[in-house]
Amino acid sequence: MNPRQVRVVDEAAAADVHSVVRAAFGARPPLDPPAPALSETVVSLARALGADGGLLATADGRPVGAMLFARTGSTMALRRFGVVPDVQRTGVAGELVRAAEEHARAQGCTALRVVARVELPASIAFWEHEGFVRAGREGHLVHLVKVFPRTFELTTADDATTFGERLSGMLRAGDLLILTGELGAGKTTFTRGIGTGLQVRGNISSPTFVIARVHPSLVDGPALVHVDAYRLESIDDIDDLDLEATLAESVTVVEWGAGLAEGLADDRLEITLVRTLGDTEVIEDHDTRQAVVQPIGLRWAAIDWAALETQG
Repeated sequence: MNPRQVRVVDEAAAADVHSVVRAAFGARPPLDPPAPALSETVVSLARALGADGGLLATADGRPVGAMLFARTGSTMALRRFGVVPDVQRTGVAGELVRAAEEHARAQGCTALRVVARVELPASIAFWEHEGFVRAGREGHLVHLVKVFPRTFELTTADDATTFGERLSGMLRAGDLLILTGELGAGKTTFTRGIGTGLQVRGNISSPTFVIARVHPSLVDGPALVHVDAYRLESIDDIDDLDLEATLAESVTVVEWGAGLAEGLADDRLEITLVRTLGDTEVIEDHDTRQAVVQPIGLRWAAIDWAALETQG
């Protein structure tokens, strides 16, 4: 069905959005309590669209998908998301989500939020497929969130330390960081910066042969638990470290933890450190690094990531 278009709309499109909402939500199984979307009118939708806008998908000029935006701080909530029954499973829903993310980023938002009904597991599965993670449940409602990844340029080797120190100002007890990156990418250097910022005891060095080190706070703050999972082969090996015993009271940093440590916490930071090689294939200290930060969970939705930008 072409041509298909997804565009940002305001109150002028209220009637078209209303037609989509009525068709999409009216086709769902009966729910208790009923979906409040079925109580929407053209007037109420015009009011919402006038406040924060929304999206309308059309195919050959016919309205086939829609959603409303509701911004709170740096988070954009997606409401009244629906696709008319006869064009479901044709890609319209995914196009709407991608357009919503593009719009939210352009508006300076750092995350998307959505609420799904627990009685509609297929709806929850759709959002999870689109990169959203569960952020809690409230009665019959499941809250899901998608925090956008951020990339930070680390021009010099010292910038990895500085970046870690700056990030430490946003960390609190219970936070989990999973670090990925080739040998020499700066994982331990970055962790050293976190230790400096948290003001913990002891030298932060690679714990490869110790597996895990605990660095107590010198200022009555959270301890730093520094783990090197390079030699671990399975999730069972992570379990044997009993990190859950210290997780709630500490900031836990796991190097080489991808694929092993994610189960320790629903909310976490997955950080990939990359070194961009110069003219040769030899890694050198002056090579530029990038830190790609993927926040997972509601904990990170309201963080001011711009404050972490490293100055040259």
